[in-house]
Amino acid sequence: MEAIDYALAQLKSELADDLLAEVLKMNEYDFERLVVELLVKMGYGKPEQNTDAVTKKSGDEGIDGIVKADRLGFDAVYTQAEKWKEGSNIGRPEIQKFLGAMVGQGAMKGLFITTGQFTSGATDFVKKQLNHKIVLIDGKQFAELMIEYGLGVATVNTLKIQRIDTDYFSADE
Repeated sequence: MEAIDYALAQLKSELADDLLAEVLKMNEYDFERLVVELLVKMGYGKPEQNTDAVTKKSGDEGIDGIVKADRLGFDAVYTQAEKWKEGSNIGRPEIQKFLGAMVGQGAMKGLFITTGQFTSGATDFVKKQLNHKIVLIDGKQFAELMIEYGLGVATVNTLKIQRIDTDYFSADE
């Protein structure tokens, strides 16, 4: 069973790498729409509530999207989606700009998604924010979430693993 678990983990990791490579081929605006689509699949609001969740290309004041946080629309999550080259690092200054954009909009919750990675300075800065909640998702995490929620992937095979039903053999007659 360990060998199967290991093989499945390897397949998932390779799929995540391949998926991220496909995402990197997208233009920035399509990437922003992909982020919103993933959030809707994750249960943030209804699709019809988020049809205009991606902000316009210019004049967005540092906010790429606004997604309803719940199905009733009581709260919103402000998003920043940055498609950067593989191996690129997002540092504290980018997160500070996003926080400033959130404050300018009166937002309390933000999600910063990138195809790159975050520096320790960026993650440390986010941990210090007590009044505003910012979640950071890097490229690998983004690809893993896409897999988990079935976005951009298709199931080609299902593995059925069986074991002995000991209850069947130990049933009293």
